Amino acid sequence: MTRHIRHAALFCALLLVALLVNAARVQVVQAPSYDGDPADRRPTIARYGQPRGDILVGGEAVTGSRDSGEQLRYERTYANGPLYAPVTGFASQRYGTTLLEHTEDGVLSGTDPLLAPLPLWSDLTRARAPGGHVVTTLDPAAQQAAYEGLAGRKGAVAAIEPATGRVLALVSAPSYDPAVLSGNAASTTRAWARLNADPDKPMLNRAVRQTYPPGSTFKVVTAAAALDAGVVADIDAPTRSPDPYTLPGTSTSLTNESGGCADASLRKAFVRSCNTVFAKLGVDVGRAAMARTASAFGFNDPALRIPFSVSPSTFDTSVDRAQLALSSIGQYNTRATPLQMAMVAAAVANGGLVRPPYLVRRTTTHDGGLVSQTVPQPARRAMRPATAARLRELMEDVVAAGTGRNAFVPGAVVGGKTGTAQHGLGNAGTPYAWFVSWARGEGDLEARVAVAVVVEDASAKRREITGGGMAAPIARAVTEAVLHSRPDQL
Repeated sequence: MTRHIRHAALFCALLLVALLVNAARVQVVQAPSYDGDPADRRPTIARYGQPRGDILVGGEAVTGSRDSGEQLRYERTYANGPLYAPVTGFASQRYGTTLLEHTEDGVLSGTDPLLAPLPLWSDLTRARAPGGHVVTTLDPAAQQAAYEGLAGRKGAVAAIEPATGRVLALVSAPSYDPAVLSGNAASTTRAWARLNADPDKPMLNRAVRQTYPPGSTFKVVTAAAALDAGVVADIDAPTRSPDPYTLPGTSTSLTNESGGCADASLRKAFVRSCNTVFAKLGVDVGRAAMARTASAFGFNDPALRIPFSVSPSTFDTSVDRAQLALSSIGQYNTRATPLQMAMVAAAVANGGLVRPPYLVRRTTTHDGGLVSQTVPQPARRAMRPATAARLRELMEDVVAAGTGRNAFVPGAVVGGKTGTAQHGLGNAGTPYAWFVSWARGEGDLEARVAVAVVVEDASAKRREITGGGMAAPIARAVTEAVLHSRPDQL
């Protein structure tokens, strides 16, 4: 009888072991496949079962969470949603995440292993840490100034700190409120359909995801290439440039919007924005050297992230000489994001060095403990220091006595370049108004801000669209906001 009891006990023990092994197999080995099963709602319920961490600007949260009382309990909320949408993106129960909400989702949702004090125990228990926070580099005053400056017009603004690459402002207009996409109700579906059908594309991040012909602002790059290559040795010497200029190998004549460009010096051509001079300079520099300089500034770089991806700005490397002439004045296939052109201005201000831009200063746990800290990446040399010094002088002339007077800030040193970019079939489209600049305040040893503004305003009269008239005042407002902010506040 005792022997039968022992056999029964052993059999029960074996069954218990088998049960435990199977439970471990299901919960550990097969857990990833179950988590990925779209029919399993438990991960989704857990994801929205606690408040999401916040994105901070200037020490204040611009996001939040609302208890909906539904099965997917917490919905995302946004303070000043349209103002910060080009930075935060959206976090939607139905449509997923974009921009910082996407790239920093692990921290914000609490799934990043670095948030867990005991990672192995959390893996076994499937526990989720409270959502952490993302601290941005934005200057709230500069962001507000850029948003108000666009005043409902289509366009974008990007501002960065030249010495570090910190993004100080990133605005796209028209914008939208990400909060309308947060939930999963019928109203969310209607909002999604409305936003996607809007011809003005409010969800398009024009600051980093839209490329434009940069027009005359690209002449900063061409001037840098000409100076570095020795094609121009003296910025006050005649350049032997005809007006009009016949594009090489063609009978097409290139003209200027203003007079006085024939045989103009680089200084005069830069201030007057002479197309003929810079087109000829680009041809004299040559395709290979122009492409190298453009690449050094950041063009043709598909890997740029801030941390979300940035559309590559392009300089065509397979052009003939006539196309090279047009490319060198920011036309033909040359395309740039506003962020890229802010990097161009920053390189001039920073002695020829380009710092990769970044938007996240640090991430923290829910109670403020440091998770990660962004360290500025090594700089890339875009031009020689002497070339950058000459370009600073030329850009200062544009603001002091040229087309960029509207960017002048009392008590500050400001350099800029205007641009009016043609586009469309036969250049029939309404031009884009551009302005790029850098500035340092009184007593500053280095430039505090570099700005790029593009305005695409189809409602304006064509002859009234100029970079100095439409874009420069916005750059001035952003510059003033940054210069009036204490560096330790950023």
